[in-house]
Amino acid sequence: MDPAHGLLEDPHGVYRRLRESAPVHRTAGPDGSPAWLVTRYEDVRAALADPRLSLDKANAREGSYRGLSLPPALDANLLNMDPPDHTRIRRLVARAFTTRRVEHLRAPIRRTADRLLDALGPHGTADLIAAYAAPLPITVICALLGVPDDHRRDFRAWTDALVAPDPARPAAAKEAVVAMLGFFTDLIAAKRAEPADDLLSDLIAVRDEGDRLTEDELMSLAFLILFAGYENTVQLIGNAVLGLLEHPEQLAALRTDPARIPAAVEEFARHEGPVLLAIRRFPTEDMTIGGVTVPAGETVLLSLAAANRDPARFPDPDRLDLGRDTSGHLALGHGIHHCLGAPLARAETEIALAALLERFPDLALATDAPRWRPSLRARGLVALPVTYAEKTS
Repeated sequence: MDPAHGLLEDPHGVYRRLRESAPVHRTAGPDGSPAWLVTRYEDVRAALADPRLSLDKANAREGSYRGLSLPPALDANLLNMDPPDHTRIRRLVARAFTTRRVEHLRAPIRRTADRLLDALGPHGTADLIAAYAAPLPITVICALLGVPDDHRRDFRAWTDALVAPDPARPAAAKEAVVAMLGFFTDLIAAKRAEPADDLLSDLIAVRDEGDRLTEDELMSLAFLILFAGYENTVQLIGNAVLGLLEHPEQLAALRTDPARIPAAVEEFARHEGPVLLAIRRFPTEDMTIGGVTVPAGETVLLSLAAANRDPARFPDPDRLDLGRDTSGHLALGHGIHHCLGAPLARAETEIALAALLERFPDLALATDAPRWRPSLRARGLVALPVTYAEKTS
């Protein structure tokens, strides 16, 4: 039996068992292909920054797990690149996600959050994923890229098909890839015809005025920004709200002192982060991880979720503690592949929580058993049913 059996149903329980039994395990990737799974904090952190662990699929051994299968026009992205290409492309887009740039986005993000809460009405029952956690980041990232409103509706279905495939619909992932490829092809053509004041128009200008981006790199970069900028933030917001509602003492403390929200977001990310596994890596030479020799070209999976609950780094790690020292958590990566959109994800989550807690003092779960999406890659909720009521005075 695969030592990681049961990950879909109980990822933290399985990772705890694996972490305690050995630092590295021979297991299988999401498609069943062989891989090595690393679970302890020090090993995961070191591996995330080790240049011998390549993201380039050209370094993968035949038969190893290689990750999502995407056409070249979507595959030439930062998650499949090493320096110098990674450095070149990341530099082109990094200025859009600096802390200073994100600060200017806080006011429009708050307006979007307030508008979504207005739509809920003063009291009732709602699914906070569908009504709030999902539409907030898709609105923000689409506005940043320049995606028209009427093209946003299908995006969650496409991302769900890739991140949490439905076994009953084996063709859904391929259909989603085809749909996204057509979407980005049309969008880039429209922006070329009518450039605007948005990030995608800027990237097209870089592509068309020089040789710093290939056409596939342009398309893949647009795909990655929209996909990752939306998907991870949905999970982070939803998981954070669930964490608060399941820990009323933590919720009360945050209501009393909203200035603690930024620090709380770091603990939400550590405790129940949106990414279970970092993007797969391939050793460019035989190397030792956690005392285990991993041959060149075989797949290495780094468990961010397991590392962030390693008691050797975070005491009593399964407890949500908004006052703990979360420095060094790996929820948003580490090293040169640290999440490019981390400042934006943090800002959106902070604002989403602040607006929600201010508006609805009686927010409560409307289910005893929230359902998690069946995914080995991402940690997020299918839905988050709540009851709510506005302040009466």
